[in-house]
Amino acid sequence: MSQSAIFAPFFAMIFLTLIVWVYMYVRRIGFITSSGVSGADLAKPGELARIAPAAVSNPSDNLKNLFELPVLFYALVLFLFVTGQVDRAYLIAAWIFVAFRVLHSAVHCTFNLVMLRFYLYAIASLALWFIARSAMN
Repeated sequence: MSQSAIFAPFFAMIFLTLIVWVYMYVRRIGFITSSGVSGADLAKPGELARIAPAAVSNPSDNLKNLFELPVLFYALVLFLFVTGQVDRAYLIAAWIFVAFRVLHSAVHCTFNLVMLRFYLYAIASLALWFIARSAMN
């Protein structure tokens, strides 16, 4: 197996982060322009979070979440590549992580059913911990 195959899920996670980032700004800009909130009001710390509806704040919360466990994913992928440990099991686990993070983001940014989001997050996390645990042996 090519060691560089692990970079497909790596870049897929980066692409997901970019998509959520763009979506967050589309939602924010739409809210700001339609609500008539002034720039001076938005300059107050936490003001946008206080006045924005969930449809605006959830994508922002999801973007922050994409800089938590996925950071460990990026580090582990680089570790696997540098140490030449990439194999089929790691590649499948990496794609499982990415797929469930995509589903998690889709739920979080739209209808936000919390228990469904939790299960998607948990499955992605288990895939990540499989990679971490196996890579350290």
